[in-house]
Amino acid sequence: MTARAFVDSNIYASDPAAGSRHAKAADKLKDLWRTQTGCLSTQVLGVPAGAAREAVRHYAAWVRNPLTPATVIRARELSEAWQLSFWDALILAAAEQDGATELITEDLNHGQVIAGIRIVNPFL
Repeated sequence: MTARAFVDSNIYASDPAAGSRHAKAADKLKDLWRTQTGCLSTQVLGVPAGAAREAVRHYAAWVRNPLTPATVIRARELSEAWQLSFWDALILAAAEQDGATELITEDLNHGQVIAGIRIVNPFL
């Protein structure tokens, strides 16, 4: 099985004004496209209105599984077990459901492993 990297929306490379952060995010996303190892779920497709339609069209190919009641229940379990916000836990539950081994985000602790998924902050 190919290792998958689940992408949180906060690392999208859509803002050139973000300087080096933009460049790092763009490089990471290009690598995931090249290796076809990126994945995400619908809840992370929420971006500012001006870019929303294009982002959804572009990244829809990375949505591998729909969110289900089982995903939500697992998110609640992760939230309670790891003291996470429900929304962070939902991203982790979706990543776990997709078989991801990494979660690329700046919202959790870099290097931490939760439910077998390693947290990677691409901006460090």
